[in-house]
Amino acid sequence: MKTIKINPDDNVAVAIEALNAGDKIEVEGTSITLNNDVPAGHKILLADLKQGDNVIKYGYPIGHLIEDHKQGDCINHDNIKTNLAGLLDYTYQPVDKSELSSPVYSEWFSNQELPQTFRGYKRKNGDVGIRNEVWIVPTVGCVNGVVEQIKTQFTAEYAAKHGTAPQLRIVAYPHNYGCSQLSEDHENTRKVLKDLVLHPNAGAVLVVGLGCENNQPDAFMETLGNYDTERIRLMVSQKVVGDEVEEGVKILSELYALAEKDERTDIPLSELRVGLKCGGSDGFSGITANPLLGVLSDYIVHMGGTTVLTEVPEMFGAETILMNRCANTQLFDQTVSLINNFKDYFISHGEPVGENPSPGNKAGGISTLEEKALGCTQKCGKSAVIGVMEYGERIQNKGLNLLSAPGNDLVASTALASCGCHIVLFTTGRGTPFGTFVPTMKISTNSTLAANKPTWIDFNAGQLLEGTSMKDLFTAFAQKVIAVANGEQAWNEKKNYQEIAIFKNGVTL
Repeated sequence: MKTIKINPDDNVAVAIEALNAGDKIEVEGTSITLNNDVPAGHKILLADLKQGDNVIKYGYPIGHLIEDHKQGDCINHDNIKTNLAGLLDYTYQPVDKSELSSPVYSEWFSNQELPQTFRGYKRKNGDVGIRNEVWIVPTVGCVNGVVEQIKTQFTAEYAAKHGTAPQLRIVAYPHNYGCSQLSEDHENTRKVLKDLVLHPNAGAVLVVGLGCENNQPDAFMETLGNYDTERIRLMVSQKVVGDEVEEGVKILSELYALAEKDERTDIPLSELRVGLKCGGSDGFSGITANPLLGVLSDYIVHMGGTTVLTEVPEMFGAETILMNRCANTQLFDQTVSLINNFKDYFISHGEPVGENPSPGNKAGGISTLEEKALGCTQKCGKSAVIGVMEYGERIQNKGLNLLSAPGNDLVASTALASCGCHIVLFTTGRGTPFGTFVPTMKISTNSTLAANKPTWIDFNAGQLLEGTSMKDLFTAFAQKVIAVANGEQAWNEKKNYQEIAIFKNGVTL
């Protein structure tokens, strides 16, 4: 198979492999001669089209041609223009309930090989985590060096005393914020740091403040509510007489001693919370990896669990699909606000709403934001939308949720972890090594990437282009995800790539 036509209504096919001018392809019984070289993942026109005609992929327009083109032409970002504009009015047209599920899934989801539980840690407040790490969180960037030194010195002293490295992961999360911020921008920082400190993947947390910052340490601790004061401790550096690193190591030692007693136990899959993200997408993202995540998302929801889709700008062009899957008019209205508020954010900075695909996206075969969005939104399957969250909010409803955050990979992944996701599933066609503060699994859209970057990629969805059925690959993928939930390390963890990035959207004093 050299090409694939995704939807019967499409007027383009996608090249599965690199093709040359003069090659012939067969699409639905029609022989087409290629007029240009076509890189893998790029589009081939199946019929003559005029300037202004829409290019159809996934059954939807992904933009219009800026000049006439012939059957067999390669169509890319140089000859197609987005149809996206500014703010829009939307009408709620809820899909029939039959469209929110697939009869074939009922058979797939009853497979006894699929996991029904995971091994997690029960926390004092009733929450559940899939990791039992000890974290050091600064309230302000001024003490980034302090938290790094506390981690380094504790690790060295533990190894000297026990003859081995700490069995629990010790992770410091430096950032640049916590002071010289105003209003909503400042609140975003406080919300994300609060969510980080309270996240159940941490068995214990040392919060390190300076003392004079806008994000006042004592006031910040009050935002945590009724937290576990044994497992979450505060050190204000300006109040320490003497060496604040030594004092931090002392407190961290006490926290570590508590956390190392924690043990995994069987937890129903209904307690699992999974973040859905893509980045470095290519022309195969909407054919392999994102649909695979969609099936997994529907399975997690089917089992009573939770999945979260974010990167709002990459919903532009496919937003009505999500809006019409909202469970009620209130959620529809919230989703409309989610979309239009982000468009207004772009417009207020003088930026067009449709100029999203990156150079890597374009090189991989994605030409417009609509094309990217129609592939991107497949990550959340067919389930009904039952929750819509603002940036920094935490999950309140089990099922499929939408979350406000930008498309930036680390910012959006941090936002997914911040809202309470235990794990982030990240599809990519170009590859990326990063990770946020929860396990960040990379799922490749093609086998070449998986072969070239084996220490980045956790699972290869490119097998779908090589004869593996979606049913079989989904089963293997679900087993892999639960293995990571049970403690198997994702590559970002093996490499110690764990960071946070907070959405900066205001004035710095």
